[in-house]
Amino acid sequence: MTVLDRFRAEVPRPGLDELRSEEARLMAAIAGADAGVDSASVRRVRLVRRGRLTIGVAGGLAAAAVAGVVVVTARGPEQGTVTHVMPVAASRVLTRAADASTGFPELRPEPGQFLVYESQTMDPVESNSAQGHARYLARSVRKVWLPVEGDSTRGVIEERTLAPRPYPGWPIPPSARRAGPNGGPEKLADFDDRAEFLRNDFAYVSRLPTEPQKMYEHLYTRLGTGPQADVEAWMRVGGLLTEAYLPSAQRVALYRAAAAIPGVTTVDRAVDAAGRAGIAAAKTVGGVRREYLFDQRTYQYLGQREVVTDAAVARAPVGSVLTSTAQLRVSVANRAPRVDS
Repeated sequence: MTVLDRFRAEVPRPGLDELRSEEARLMAAIAGADAGVDSASVRRVRLVRRGRLTIGVAGGLAAAAVAGVVVVTARGPEQGTVTHVMPVAASRVLTRAADASTGFPELRPEPGQFLVYESQTMDPVESNSAQGHARYLARSVRKVWLPVEGDSTRGVIEERTLAPRPYPGWPIPPSARRAGPNGGPEKLADFDDRAEFLRNDFAYVSRLPTEPQKMYEHLYTRLGTGPQADVEAWMRVGGLLTEAYLPSAQRVALYRAAAAIPGVTTVDRAVDAAGRAGIAAAKTVGGVRREYLFDQRTYQYLGQREVVTDAAVARAPVGSVLTSTAQLRVSVANRAPRVDS
């Protein structure tokens, strides 16, 4: 059986045109319409975390926009200067997260150290074999060491498999119940060719703007205007939340900038991969909504998930959770585990 490794967080982010084509391809894959799948293959469809190819949103309370705008600009690759108009306020979830963020204890990693991220994940897997076509939701606990400065090729991962869950409308195949050996420590990535402005190592994000309007401009770097640009900007927010750690000033600016992205709404109740209930800021595209979850009391970041909003597009019942993450702990270490060559 050929195993196609899941889209991990370190995979370079697609361009806007690629985003549109990958959106269609992945939704077709979920629907079983991908004609390019081998007769004996397994695919894990990674839709949450950095590099996600879809975005999602939420029903629930619509965010209230406050009068007043800040104008920022971003230069598209072939478009000249594009002007983005940033509302002063939008999502109440992200606004409250920004207000609360300055009260959290701060990590102060130093050059040469590693930030350690412990998380729980759930992702769709589909397989074709002699036994037929199957889909299920794979679950795992992972621990990732990322350098304070440098890309993910210097990162290390350990992963432990959890019991799978059924994909909506599909039984769990016997192969999914045969848990493989725990993985790692192993190298996190063999390559990482993200553009400079998409870096999220601590050394880089520590230099990001601390003013919301400047952070908004950063999120729209090389993007135009309109719904597709807003989708990509929302995904870039996720890239700065997942297995990334921002100092307080940049984190506050990120939340306030993200609150101004058009189409962001509120989900009053959302549960992360570890079962923790929270409240979410969200945005919808392609029949799925991308949610960024926060604790209802402290507004500390919990994780992300993607939920079906259009059954015809996603080929799963409305309300189905297809991907989910939970950030369990972030800490600092002097070194990462040794990886055998």
